[in-house]
Amino acid sequence: MWAAMAAMTLAVVPGQAMAAPEPDWAAVDRYVAEYAAEAGYPGVAVAITEGDRIAHLGAHGTTTSAPRPIASVSKAFTALAVMQQVEAGTLALDTPVVSYLPEFRLADPRGGGITVRHLLNQTSGITDTTLPEKSLPQPDSLAGAVERARQATLASDPGVEYHYTNTNFHLAARLVEVASGEPFGDYLRRHVFEPAGMRSTTTITRTPRDLPPDAADGHVYAYGLSLPASEPDRFVAGSDGVIATAEDMARWLVVQRTGGGLVSAGSLALMHSPARDNYAMGWETDSHGWVRHSGIWFTATAGALMLPDGHGIAVMADSGVALGNEGTAQLEDGIAAILGGRTPPEPSSMRLVIDLALGALTLAGLALGIRGVLRARRWATRMAGRPWWGLVVRLAPRLVPVVVLVTLPYLLGRVVGGGRDLTFEQVAYYSPALVVWFAALALAQVAVIAARSVALVRLSPGRARPAGTPAFARGPGS
Repeated sequence: MWAAMAAMTLAVVPGQAMAAPEPDWAAVDRYVAEYAAEAGYPGVAVAITEGDRIAHLGAHGTTTSAPRPIASVSKAFTALAVMQQVEAGTLALDTPVVSYLPEFRLADPRGGGITVRHLLNQTSGITDTTLPEKSLPQPDSLAGAVERARQATLASDPGVEYHYTNTNFHLAARLVEVASGEPFGDYLRRHVFEPAGMRSTTTITRTPRDLPPDAADGHVYAYGLSLPASEPDRFVAGSDGVIATAEDMARWLVVQRTGGGLVSAGSLALMHSPARDNYAMGWETDSHGWVRHSGIWFTATAGALMLPDGHGIAVMADSGVALGNEGTAQLEDGIAAILGGRTPPEPSSMRLVIDLALGALTLAGLALGIRGVLRARRWATRMAGRPWWGLVVRLAPRLVPVVVLVTLPYLLGRVVGGGRDLTFEQVAYYSPALVVWFAALALAQVAVIAARSVALVRLSPGRARPAGTPAFARGPGS
């Protein structure tokens, strides 16, 4: 009874609030390991902060000191650099971009109304459809990215609609170069990385050419195997080119809480305030007050998440975006649950299930193709005597897998991916099993068409036929 009374007394005495219990870091590490095994991640590094302190660093299959891409989590670095220039008075958020970059001219006259704020909020009106930045030739510099943007039209008036595209942040990074008089990479090193204590962090212009030699290997996933792979050739300056360690990402999360002397509290708040569709400036928000951004390369994934309770989470994985793996959000959410004293959901991933299903479909498609080739003569005998156009109608549907294979980048990017631009090479990275399936179907059906066509020719008039075999009737006008 006395113990209970003492506890009650402590609970009501001002200044005697008990500190929150330390999170179960062993549970966090176990969850990371379980998720990595389930999702097929060869290596995962994690950084967790609480307020202005680094609370935990962990890794599975790798180390926290290995540099690796953070992909589009890089956009927040560009946004911060722009805000530094805004505070310095060399840029203004609501001034048209063309005021700073006279060479910035789009194919759409509305481009003159795009402001600095529109770029950071992804509301410029430029989209992957109006400027397919991955399919077009890749520039070698931010100035070249501005030149390439002259081809762009707008999907909407500036400031009206949210459309996610890397081009906006290529242009924003060029603004930093022009306003500061420094190359973008040098600017980030001198004014962001070094002041934040991120001494193992760098930024690159092109993949895989500019990747540092000590960067962690990337991977693609196929049929349960994680295969080492180099990132496809892409221009990433300003949009998704930061290479960092987990230790440095922890320092970055602290900057996002305190400003770290790099930007004011007002600028920090503005960077986290959504404009359209919950997108802020290199960050996304939700109704729970979570502030986050995902990062996806074709050979690596990453994510950063800041929680209202003061915790920050950064996750970096050595395997790329794929069918059944759209990023690290599920892992971040599970860690957030543990930090909040809740039971996380069981780690789950559909990658293996999807690839095994596609493998089975591939084998079935090949088997049906072989069957069609072997039965070509029987089919030709049955079809002999029919007009040519009727035979074309019967054979044409077998070209559908060829059409799908050729248009796969469009179908995945525009229809499934919400309008994002993809090349065929990138689709092959995204899902080797999907490409193999349609390639096998296309090959098998082309073989069937060829075999049946040859069989029909052999049964046509003027060629020797077995006794009793009907002649192949010629079509009208033949």
